[in-house]
Amino acid sequence: MLSNVTVFCFLASYVIVLACELIRWLKRSSLNRVLIIGLGCAGLVAQTAYLWNRGLQSDLPPLMASSHDWLLVLSWMAIVLYLFVSLMDKSLAVGPFLLPVVILLIVGALLVSDQPHTIMLGDPDLSVTVLRRWGMLHATLLMFGAGGVMAGCILGLMYLVQHRRLKHKQLLHDGLTLPSLASLARWNWWAGVISFPVLTLGMLIGVGMGWYKQQGSQPVSFADPVIIGYGVVWFVMLVMFFLLVRTRHPGGRQVAWWTIWAFTFLLVTVLGLQILTKGGVASLNSWHAHSRQVLPSSAFVARLS
Repeated sequence: MLSNVTVFCFLASYVIVLACELIRWLKRSSLNRVLIIGLGCAGLVAQTAYLWNRGLQSDLPPLMASSHDWLLVLSWMAIVLYLFVSLMDKSLAVGPFLLPVVILLIVGALLVSDQPHTIMLGDPDLSVTVLRRWGMLHATLLMFGAGGVMAGCILGLMYLVQHRRLKHKQLLHDGLTLPSLASLARWNWWAGVISFPVLTLGMLIGVGMGWYKQQGSQPVSFADPVIIGYGVVWFVMLVMFFLLVRTRHPGGRQVAWWTIWAFTFLLVTVLGLQILTKGGVASLNSWHAHSRQVLPSSAFVARLS
């Protein structure tokens, strides 16, 4: 049964959970909470099964298989965090902030290629084991780095909502709570400061893998437009990191907006470049070329059904 799971199965679950979370802001009930936890867990099981099946089909861990799988793993990690927080503190209103990002990542995964990147393909002159080990570390660090930026964005949104709520002396309905402004500002600052070094290390390992590929018979190009785009993203993150570290007492709202804009730029750039790559922008020796023919435009619908 779980071998036939599609993206629609868990995407639909998360959309319903988000609707229940929004309803909870208006009226809190025990039945609503049961639906949230039940559908959230069902979606997580379906998503786990989907990623497991994808790994078996590609003979690669989901983090390394493709951009499609990588985005789904990032959203999977966010759902695990959401369910953990929801179970630990039933009054904390985190769902309306986190679930839209999860849904956006899943929809984005439907738009990018689900084929392995050139850099992960076999080369008779190079060790596949070496590539896979370093590739796994590269993808993992990028995931945690992007996850840190995502967490900063969510915390920033929560800070802005909490700030506005307190400024206008508004109360959340039925005992729902948000963390204090001081806590949100502190967590947001740490999310921004930690995520940049992790992203940097992941990108450096990727550069090392590219150099290693140059030694084989199937080298990849450092002129890949996606890699150049990632370099631009890294520079923007560097600026944010510099501002966070050098500013002695940055305002909470200031940090919130920095992290929100950083995640928005990261997501738009990465998704945009991956969609362009799927459309044939990358050359044959690009890191992000694909092992099989690019899917037709109907692939978006096909992955849902």
